[in-house]
Parts: sequence; C-alpha cells; structure tokens
Amino acid sequence: MAGVASTAVIGGTRYKEVKNGILAALAAKEWKGGEAIPSEKRLSERFGVSIGTLRKAIDELVADNILVRHQGLGTFVAQHRRDRYFFRFFRVVRQDGDKTYPTVSLVSFTKTKATREIAATLGIEPNARVFSFVNRLALHGETVMIDNITVAEERFPGLTEAALRERPSTLYNFYQDAFHINVVGTEERLRVATANDVEAELLEVLPGTPLLEVRRIAYSYHQAPVELRISHVNTARYEYVGPSASHEEPL
Repeated sequence: MAGVASTAVIGGTRYKEVKNGILAALAAKEWKGGEAIPSEKRLSERFGVSIGTLRKAIDELVADNILVRHQGLGTFVAQHRRDRYFFRFFRVVRQDGDKTYPTVSLVSFTKTKATREIAATLGIEPNARVFSFVNRLALHGETVMIDNITVAEERFPGLTEAALRERPSTLYNFYQDAFHINVVGTEERLRVATANDVEAELLEVLPGTPLLEVRRIAYSYHQAPVELRISHVNTARYEYVGPSASHEEPL
C-alpha cells in the first residue's frame, strides 16, 4: 500500500513540474504573447508525460490567465489587450461605479541608478541602471491619479521617452509587444498619504490634501518582479475597488 501511495504522490505532482517547465519556456521568450504553444503531442513528448498530465498543467495555466484556449485553433499565450485585461489591473472608478479608460500623459522620464530599496524590490543589483517615469491619468476629463513607475534597464533595454509617449496601447501591452515581458500578476499595498508640492500641482489640489497611495509590484512568470509603481489617487470623487469586489479574475 505504501508503494502505491508513493507512486500516486509522484504522479500527482508531475503536472506541477510540467507547469514550471512551460513557465520557464515562456520566461525564456520561447513563445511570445499571442503565439500558439506547440501541440499537446509535442509537449507531452518534450516533458515525457501523458496527455492527461500535460492537460492538467495547461488547465492551471489557463486558470491563471497565462494561457488561453481558442476552440478549434489551439492554446495561445495570453495577450494584454485593452478590452480583456485593462480593468483587471486598473481599479480606480468613479464613486457611482462608472468605469472608464483613463487618458494618460507622460510627465517626466529619467534614467538613474537603483537605490538599495528599489534594487531589492526589482531583484537587481544596487546602483543598476533603471528608468523612472511619471504618468498623469485623467478620468472624465479630471486628473485623478499620478503614477511613479520604475523598471530595470536590463529588462527594458532601449526604452525611450519617445516610445512611451507614442505607445499605441496600454503600458502592460507595450511591455509585452516591445520587450516580450508579460505581466501575469501584481501585489498591492494601500495606505493614506498626503500630497506633496509636485503631486498637488499635478492633481490640482492643495499641498497636504489626503490621497490614497497604492504601492504595486508587477510580476512576470515565476514571480519575477518587473515593475515598481507608486500611485497617488485623489479620492474626492473616485475610489479604489479591489479584485473580489469588482468580480475580476484571480491573478
């Protein structure tokens, strides 16, 4: 009986190894956003498992919004398209519940060195080169939110101010299309802050006005941190709606 149980445990965890293998291939940019992954037969041969074990691994990746099945066409790497993914990550809505896409304008763009705190957050060496930029977001014609974003140069080589200004879609879609970095999850922490002089000017409020501060770390495959974002929200007419309350899919 012990031998049977041991075999069952091994078989039951094999799909996790396959899932990690597929994630490793995605992290290595073997298959990019919107591309089909190989057939089940080829993948089962590659990982040395049965079709059933492979399907269980793919089922979890589909549930995690990393892969997506298209009936009759196959399984594809999920893409950050505005209509499907945007409100999974953008959670600021008007107090009457109205959701709308923000108008985003780039305020500043700089290249600098990572502090110890930023380096630890992004998993890079202290003093490594990073890009820092500030976006102003307006909803219904009113500036509501300021994003301070930092990314590592080693993960976003060649990023320029012009590319950010001219990007045709959402920022995470831009990451995917231009750098093959797919954001698959985020971790957020919220607290109350007050507007400093710069934030007050951009948000058109008085210095010292209470704001909602949202500190977000965005992750790619294997929980690799790819972006640090600190946002300040004027909640006079807007509020933050969490994933469960807005019925969003789990990360």
